[in-house]
Amino acid sequence: MNAVEIEEAISQLAEQEFDAESFPYAFLEAFGNKPATIKRLKTGSTNSSDMGGVLQRNNIHMTVCEQGSVADTLFKLKDSPATKKGKVKFILATDGEEFQAEDLNSGETVACEYQDFPNHFGFFLPLAGITTVKQVRESSFDIRATSRLNRLYVELLKDNPEWGTNERRHDMNHFMARLIFCFFAEDTDIFNGEGLFTQTVEQMSERDSSNTHEVIGEMFRAMNTKIDNRKEADLPRWADQFPYVNGGLFSGSTDTPKFSKIARSYLIHIGNLDWQRINPDIFGSMIQAVTDEDERGELGMHYTSVPNILKVLNPLFLDELREKLEEAGENQRMLLNLRKRISKIRVFDPACGSGNFLVIAYKQLREIEAEINLRRGEPGRKSEIPITNFRGIELRDFAAEVARLALIIAEYQCDVLYRGQKEALAEFLPLNSENWITQGNALRLDWLSICPPTGTGVKMQADDLFETPLDQSEIDFENEGGETYICGNPPYKGTKNQSKAEKDDLKEVFQGYTKRSGTLDYVCGWFLKAAQFCNQATARYALVSTNSICQGGQVPVLWPILYDLGMDIDFAYQSFKWSNLAANNAGVTVIVVGLSSLNSAAKRLFITDKEGNQTERTSKKIGPYLIPGSNVIVKGTTKSISNLESMSLGNAPYDGGNLIVDSNELTESDLCDEEKKRWVRPLLGSSEIIKGTKRYCIWVLDDELNDALQIPFIRSRIEKVKEMRLSSKDSGTKAMANRPHQFREMNSGKDSTIAIPLVSSENREYLTPDIIGYPCSMTNKSYAIYDGATYNFAVLSSKMHLCWIAAVSGRMKTDYSYSNKMGWNTFPLPKLTEKNKEDLTRCAEDILLARESHFPATIADLYDPEKMPENLRLAHERNDEVLERIYIGRRFKNDTERLEKLFDLYTKMTEKKGK
Repeated sequence: MNAVEIEEAISQLAEQEFDAESFPYAFLEAFGNKPATIKRLKTGSTNSSDMGGVLQRNNIHMTVCEQGSVADTLFKLKDSPATKKGKVKFILATDGEEFQAEDLNSGETVACEYQDFPNHFGFFLPLAGITTVKQVRESSFDIRATSRLNRLYVELLKDNPEWGTNERRHDMNHFMARLIFCFFAEDTDIFNGEGLFTQTVEQMSERDSSNTHEVIGEMFRAMNTKIDNRKEADLPRWADQFPYVNGGLFSGSTDTPKFSKIARSYLIHIGNLDWQRINPDIFGSMIQAVTDEDERGELGMHYTSVPNILKVLNPLFLDELREKLEEAGENQRMLLNLRKRISKIRVFDPACGSGNFLVIAYKQLREIEAEINLRRGEPGRKSEIPITNFRGIELRDFAAEVARLALIIAEYQCDVLYRGQKEALAEFLPLNSENWITQGNALRLDWLSICPPTGTGVKMQADDLFETPLDQSEIDFENEGGETYICGNPPYKGTKNQSKAEKDDLKEVFQGYTKRSGTLDYVCGWFLKAAQFCNQATARYALVSTNSICQGGQVPVLWPILYDLGMDIDFAYQSFKWSNLAANNAGVTVIVVGLSSLNSAAKRLFITDKEGNQTERTSKKIGPYLIPGSNVIVKGTTKSISNLESMSLGNAPYDGGNLIVDSNELTESDLCDEEKKRWVRPLLGSSEIIKGTKRYCIWVLDDELNDALQIPFIRSRIEKVKEMRLSSKDSGTKAMANRPHQFREMNSGKDSTIAIPLVSSENREYLTPDIIGYPCSMTNKSYAIYDGATYNFAVLSSKMHLCWIAAVSGRMKTDYSYSNKMGWNTFPLPKLTEKNKEDLTRCAEDILLARESHFPATIADLYDPEKMPENLRLAHERNDEVLERIYIGRRFKNDTERLEKLFDLYTKMTEKKGK
């Protein structure tokens, strides 16, 4: 279950009549426990409570108690021996009127009336296997609001299916944005009186909902009518009390979808939430999550994004501003200069979505400005930071419109916080109809025309919020002359996932730089456009990206271009999970890279370990592989720079599956044992090496063809290969029809083969090569060193080699994608003595013997990080120690130190070869 589904289940539980006997089980069921789990708890087989309640080991101990004894019961639960023995995370007590709980790890508590406990559902998300942080718990309201909006949206589409069509989807999204504004406005005094919108719907619309849409339409019409025009508008008296809002939000049609009784009930429930608590940081994303089918229900990333977005904004410019604030202390002149500087800053997100980056940047700058005003004795001073200096480009029209609305709400909330409600209200309405968020394709637009470094104005290239025309007046940048910071999280899209239009976008952007844009991720277009912008303006930029742009074959294509444009990495985050609230905490692995041509003295590198702990290192330079100290670019080569033995890709079949035989086919064939021994041999690719899958192939050398064709089973297979190859549209495949008895390559070891899987899981601590005896054949899903010395296996199995592959050889999704030209041939290894080779050979044999001792366990079994046998782990540790001592005479402290040494050695070795 995801967070939204949990919220819905918890809300339904709170609305039902309290049942003391069933509550604990219903509570656990709401957090995703399966019926079988609940049944075992009910029968007592897994319930070890010593207080007559329910105890689920490693999770929660809870009980329903007598009226008025909740606090005392919670204390007893905490002191219970069963609580300690069961290693529970939470204790919970309720009497149906009062509700109290405690997180035993953090000491945080919840105390509220029973019907209000769903407001705290984020507190209990670990019960569903969802790792939470403070940010998530504080966002419980946002998730509740989104969940209820989602239910309303689905219900309205059920009754108004035409509003879900492409022609009317924009109208539906527009309607939802209007509703959310009204919910927010009625709880923040923007509307006269508390709960005005919801109460009007409740009082003026019929209980059977027959006229709900008409009542809402009249309120919307009032909000689009200026006070001076109210008389001729002939508004109902109950609608006339709403202020004039407009700003494009309520202009145009007031057409409203029809409501069922259920939809009307949902709307009133949503309105009864406290909308003062909404976070404008995720306001836009919340609307997108409701209105976008692809995102609906998968809301988590929007609620954990604030800390991640700050990973971009803090080192890009906020950290430096806070340092200046610290330096200023109480110095009035320095504080004034800093305030003026902040007022001129421009933040530009050329992939702004619903405005998260812009809103958070605005709020952070307002916070610094407020502290300056406080120190200068000017609390409540009007802000000099204009929201029109926070500009964006977004492809989807609705998201672009919502981004502007989110900024408007952020400005209002900041005014309330730092100036007071009265001052904020005085300047809020009517909304300004100017639009400074551009809707369009960022890779086709001229960024300098949208966010110019000098000059006073910008002519926008898209609609104003919702309805206003294209040909508006230019919008001035206020407080001209400041710095520009480009930030954002552009669409990543690898080459295989790009549409033709997106491929054309990249081709256009990279025209004149490279003809290899087809090998790049879509996000690379933003990196180049931002670099071009920095060439024309004093600017820095930092973007979120998948780590693939700093690995493998994309590095030698993209990064020389960025370097030629004068860019240098100012800071970077090595790979970390941009995680969400889904139950499995799924997330994409990303990096953050900040660049400019402004020559920062100290480069900052942030390193996140597997436990999520973060450390920071400073260096004079950071390279494109996000390694300190070296900006060398590794280029693939056909021969090993370390004089290691030759490695080649396995044999490509191009056979339509006809030369490949599985175990069942081999058993059912009419081949005798002698024929099997002569014509059939084991076939191995990644799956066979790692999972132990059994496959075979027909292997016929040219001088044995006539004999092989005498065997009906083999002759039939060869004929089918010929037929398949002749029918192929590929000229190379068709040319192979003249030797249908063979794979494209026929490489094979005479004695043994060191086999390396093409793809290996990132979760394993080591790569998993194997040594296969004769006879065997390798597919093109693996690499092979034929008849290679055993010490090669030790090198392949080392942490040193895994680090190198992870950095330079590219990825298949997040898994390691091996490459002989990029990974093996470029691997820098000191010259090995005969003693070194003997020691490494012994280490290789120890690893193989350790594996053998656990037969028939597969490599997948043995290298599961949670289950790796101790003797195998120790064998790998010895192998690492022997190899690493060859490099520096001791073990390396961590992977970063390993990579620094490898890149240093690579630089020296390639420079030497170059000379």
